[in-house]
Amino acid sequence: MIERKKQQMTRDKVSRLVNWGHWFAFFNGILAMLIGARYISSVGYPETFIGWAYLLISTIGHFTFLAFIGYLLFIFPVTLLLPYSKILRGFAAFIASLGLYTLLYDTIIYDDYGIHLSPFAFDLAWQDLNALLHSTSYIITPIVIVLVELTAANFLWKRIDKLQKKQWGNRVVLFVGICFVSSHLFHIWADATNMTEVTRFDDAYPVSYPATARSFMETHGIDSGTQASESRSGKSRKLSYPINPMQCTAETQQNILLISIDSLRADMVNSDTMPFLSQYRIKNQRFMKHYTGGTDFETSMFTLMYGLQGNYSDRKEFAVTGPILTQVLTEQGYQQALFSPPLTDNINTNAMFKGMQIHTSEGANGSADADINTIASAGAWQSNQKQPWFALINLTAPKDYDTPIGFLGVQTIKPQIELKPAQKVLFNQYRQSLNFIDQQLSTLLSQVSDNTIVIITGTYGQVFTSNSSDARNDLSPGNVNVPLIIHWPDTYANKINYRTSHYGIAPTILSHVLGCTNPSTDYSAGRSLLEPNNESWVYIGDSRRFAIYQKSEITVLDRFGKYRIYDIDYSKRLDKKMSAPELIQVMREGRRLYNQ
Repeated sequence: MIERKKQQMTRDKVSRLVNWGHWFAFFNGILAMLIGARYISSVGYPETFIGWAYLLISTIGHFTFLAFIGYLLFIFPVTLLLPYSKILRGFAAFIASLGLYTLLYDTIIYDDYGIHLSPFAFDLAWQDLNALLHSTSYIITPIVIVLVELTAANFLWKRIDKLQKKQWGNRVVLFVGICFVSSHLFHIWADATNMTEVTRFDDAYPVSYPATARSFMETHGIDSGTQASESRSGKSRKLSYPINPMQCTAETQQNILLISIDSLRADMVNSDTMPFLSQYRIKNQRFMKHYTGGTDFETSMFTLMYGLQGNYSDRKEFAVTGPILTQVLTEQGYQQALFSPPLTDNINTNAMFKGMQIHTSEGANGSADADINTIASAGAWQSNQKQPWFALINLTAPKDYDTPIGFLGVQTIKPQIELKPAQKVLFNQYRQSLNFIDQQLSTLLSQVSDNTIVIITGTYGQVFTSNSSDARNDLSPGNVNVPLIIHWPDTYANKINYRTSHYGIAPTILSHVLGCTNPSTDYSAGRSLLEPNNESWVYIGDSRRFAIYQKSEITVLDRFGKYRIYDIDYSKRLDKKMSAPELIQVMREGRRLYNQ
């Protein structure tokens, strides 16, 4: 009998401790929500009722679920092994405080870098600890959390009997369960309908994996490719672009011709393949170490027009915000036009070329024919202009290794780089395409007056593969080193050996042609091409996969923090840790316009 009473008392004690543990977990879920509000200020607040509704139920469901999982993993086993209230309360307060410290630290890292805690992020943040913990509040806050946890643990223990009698537990569990399930159902609907006001919060909270409709749709034969743009919805605070109002007054107005050639490698501008451009380069300013901003049209053109890192193109604000370059051109009365084959319908195309007349050219037999029509259209347009003008011409034949039917170009040669047999065929066909483009450039530039500023560059480089996905993902020098040639009226030819990038093209035009006196940091990640660049790195890519080109190595990263380091020729992978200072600068530059 006595033994049964002891067992019953033990069961009652354990039951009371378990009940207390549930309420303690719920209380910590509330504290986690309060700390988690910092994520929303980093991501940006919802702008619609639907966005607020989803955020509310998602926040309640997610953080209470995390708190309950923490209880099950760390506190519940101790409840069974050591059912002593004083020990359990102290231990639970310690575990809860540690969890909230981790969450608080994660909000700091997310606010500064835009990523959640991981071994990679922790290593990065540890090296930048002084800059992150720049306030005494990060010392005081942990002390406050411990005091709150101990107070709450004792408070709930003393009132656990009253809470049990009121039978609120089942209602709380039901409410939290409804929030958790409904948030996932809500997200499935939002994912299926591409509602970015909801899906833009996907990565806001740590350990968050909201249910999606994509796998369901693909299983049932529904194309979900259109959903890919949801990742480009943007996660940001209010954009400050430019940081300060532009101050621009041009003394004279010069015509500007910008020619961007898809898949133009820097090492292919030579007398054998492109004799006209090779001679034109010698007579003008030639930049020998120039880098594109991306390995596809959209990212590279974004860096060229905006002068910003490619990861900004993912932000929703740039779906409607045009480049400062075209804004100032419009204010100064320039006629603006884009000449190109049909553009892909993507989120930023309209904004990127805002204020420009868009002339598209079709080619009955491929992109080479389209380029011929593009050149003809541009020549006719510029000859009819009575006002100062800015024209952007995009040529695409080299991307497709294309030439017109019957075109007789250059002789086949042995590649200077090591290639496989199939790549050698592509290499020589690529040279034919470049020779065709060279002839088109000769035709075009013969129609342009000598007092026109002419800028010729590659949109991106070329790797010898017929797989477009492989080409986009390749961040090797052959795909990112592109030529840059500038004809500046009444200046001498000049060979420039310091490193430059697409980020400097917009600041150069704005400062040296349009008379803008703002520092380039007000609107760009670059600086004038005519100023020596002492930056130790260049960012190439978007927010999903990018490379940091440093002086002696290349670091390639993806959005999950996985990285590989190569030598500067991309021929050998280096077994070393990443240099944190450069990466910290890169990540801060990629969020700088949202931190003003």
